Amino acid sequence: MGWVEVSSGLRAFARLITAITVVTTYIALHLTVTAFLDLRARDRFSDAPARAAAFVAALDHYADGATSAHAHILRNETWFEQNAPSGESQSAVSSAAGYAEEDRVSLAREHVAGLAAKIEKDRAGLDREVSSSTAAALYWAVPAGMLMVPTLLLRQRRRSGAAEIVDVVSQFVPSQPWWRRPAFLVGSWVGYVLFTTGTFTVTMAQQRGYKLPLEAQVLLLLGGLAALGAGVLILRYCRPRSARSAAQALLADGRQPVLYLRSFADDDTAARVDDGAPVNLHSREEQLAGALSAFGPVIAVGRPGEPLPHLGAARFYLPQGDWQPVVLRLMELSQLIVLGLGLGEGLWWEVGQARATQPARKLVLLAPGGLPGVAERLDEHLPTPSRLDEVTAGGSWISAVIAFDPEWTPRVHPVGRMPGAPKRPGTLARLAARGKEAGLVSMTLSTPAHQVVRALKAALASVGVRRRTMVLRAAFAMQTALGKGAALVVAVGLLLWLVIRALQPFGLW
Repeated sequence: MGWVEVSSGLRAFARLITAITVVTTYIALHLTVTAFLDLRARDRFSDAPARAAAFVAALDHYADGATSAHAHILRNETWFEQNAPSGESQSAVSSAAGYAEEDRVSLAREHVAGLAAKIEKDRAGLDREVSSSTAAALYWAVPAGMLMVPTLLLRQRRRSGAAEIVDVVSQFVPSQPWWRRPAFLVGSWVGYVLFTTGTFTVTMAQQRGYKLPLEAQVLLLLGGLAALGAGVLILRYCRPRSARSAAQALLADGRQPVLYLRSFADDDTAARVDDGAPVNLHSREEQLAGALSAFGPVIAVGRPGEPLPHLGAARFYLPQGDWQPVVLRLMELSQLIVLGLGLGEGLWWEVGQARATQPARKLVLLAPGGLPGVAERLDEHLPTPSRLDEVTAGGSWISAVIAFDPEWTPRVHPVGRMPGAPKRPGTLARLAARGKEAGLVSMTLSTPAHQVVRALKAALASVGVRRRTMVLRAAFAMQTALGKGAALVVAVGLLLWLVIRALQPFGLW
């Protein structure tokens, strides 16, 4: 397990460095725009002495009775309002123009008597601002540029670590037009934003709408429902079409994968979406894959001929006549094998091969409920009876999780609490309960997928394989649409704000 720990640590470190690089680069860009705006402001103010002389001359002409000079006074006052810093020169010109409007030209002349000195003072202030903003931009731009190097190197190292398994899997990933995934990915982003906006709008209308007029409350609720509905429809259409292939998932992650094996007949059950949030979009398999991502990217053989991949484990597609050598090779290259038991002969061949060729702690079995003959068939492969039939009664999706110690002794963990077992809420359950009381959390933690994940975590821990974040990752997987939408809203808002600031000096905004 040593290589796996190093790879997980490298991935976590690479993510941290990438996040720091993104934040540092954004701050550097923001400060660069600020420095550019300060430089433009200083350049525009360089005309201030000529504008001041024209303003004083217009005051003199106005005092001599030339009414046409009034327009020149206003024009130069407007120029100072638009181009002068909020300093003494702008105040002096504004006051002088006001006195001129009142025909108090003598007072107007007194206010512009020291205008040249005030302009020089303001110019010195602008020079200091330019110097300060330029230094700040360089201060952040240098580390941002330096951080790009380790970010790219770590990315390359992460991708090269997965090169071997990517070479195996990429042969069995269907080719797609280059634009397909980016196009549907953009559509998914739109769906995430609409979904999140609609969810928060409806929640606000329900919780705070009583403070608004009835018409506003109805409009807010209807608008939120419309955005929520549109987001759900867009996501249901775009998400399967923008899903990563197994090769892309492996390259993006870099760790040894989790190989998820099961009967294709189980896909429809795993694709069910249970009530775990007010509007839940994420299937049981997505939540299971989210929990298993604590180990590495989850990959699975896709059903031959399916038009779209099921969401959850990243798919690749093997030829029906020659799939066994590839599965054996993937078993060797994976750090964990999660296998859903069933009646198919192919599954039992995979169980036998894992038993014969792989370390015991590498295999985890998911046993369905109410399927006759599974316990007896499993015991044929084990040195000691599993007694699986005692805990797999009923028709549950998954009734038990089985892990193995180094001697292949099965450790059977039932899904859900056994009758009479004391309830011991975990940290996530306690936090969720407190959040629900505060109105911040609206999801439950008793969905079938969460029960399976808790049993899976306990089964792995019983043989010395521990990942503390598994249940938390499964909970986050059920809220992915909401989280991605909120992140996209923030990211788009920050990007638009930066673009608007950059366009302002050119008069394009």
